[in-house]
Amino acid sequence: MIKLTVRQMEYFEALAETLHFGRAAALVGVTQPALSSQIAEMEERLGCKLFERGRRTVHLTEEARAMRSRIERILVELREIETATRRGPGAVEGRFRLGVIPTVAPYLLPRLLPELRRRFPALSVEMREAVTATLVEETAAGRLDAMIAALPLDSPALVVEPLFEDRFFLAIPRDDPGFIAPPVPPESPALERLMLLEEGHCMRDQALAVCGNIRPAAMANYGATSLTTLLQMVAHGQGVTLVPEMASEASRAIPDLRIVPFAEPMPSRTLAFAWRKSSSRAGECRALAAIARGLGPASGAQQVNGDHDPEHQDDHETGDESRLSVANPV
Repeated sequence: MIKLTVRQMEYFEALAETLHFGRAAALVGVTQPALSSQIAEMEERLGCKLFERGRRTVHLTEEARAMRSRIERILVELREIETATRRGPGAVEGRFRLGVIPTVAPYLLPRLLPELRRRFPALSVEMREAVTATLVEETAAGRLDAMIAALPLDSPALVVEPLFEDRFFLAIPRDDPGFIAPPVPPESPALERLMLLEEGHCMRDQALAVCGNIRPAAMANYGATSLTTLLQMVAHGQGVTLVPEMASEASRAIPDLRIVPFAEPMPSRTLAFAWRKSSSRAGECRALAAIARGLGPASGAQQVNGDHDPEHQDDHETGDESRLSVANPV
């Protein structure tokens, strides 16, 4: 009879996620030789190779891909049991894996993580940055405890709790001679030069919805992997793009960029906190969602419109999937 240990399955999960022995070892808190030894023993017990090891790359074999979801389900159930028996009523503690979309993570996390550290010192948060579809899949599968993304989140496996509205502004080159005075109407010719994030980013679809009256063929043929890249392109006169209200303050650091408002009603997105319906951490998720909700850009309009530019009195200046931290205690 084949007997796998929980430790081996945890090491398998970490290596399957990171595809890097060093990062996997750091994720589970052991040395790389210890992790490699357990993976080798696991392969010996199963009688098959689980990982193809190259000089700089690691890949899952067909056998590993076939068993990955089953091992993850087993570990999720074990963690649920441990969580239910270890925590007292209302406790917020232990490892918490939170996924955030790329157009939110750089702007919300610098405020959210310190607040979580202050409120819940026994909570250790691990951050995962990825596009919405990936986060939905990983949250539903139990690889993440919760996620923050923009609505809609159409998954019957998730509980979705709205956080706040995040309005969109338009980023344009500072010295654009052909731009009309704000506020920008949805039929503005400037939107024909709209640059979009690449396929998979929800803000791409939101931008297309905002500019529904503009022919897609007229839009700039460019797809970026990050909002920062798009804003740099705009600053160099390559086109225009949408910028969420929560990113407006950080955008002030980019020279030669102007942030102008749309005509009312201003377009916006609704950010939400979501977790698995069967999760035993629903109470913790609601507590974290409440904190995130309080960090919304409630006074963002005043912040954006409060910095007058002496050269432009009618407008106001604002300045690939990745793991943000493998073990980020907060």
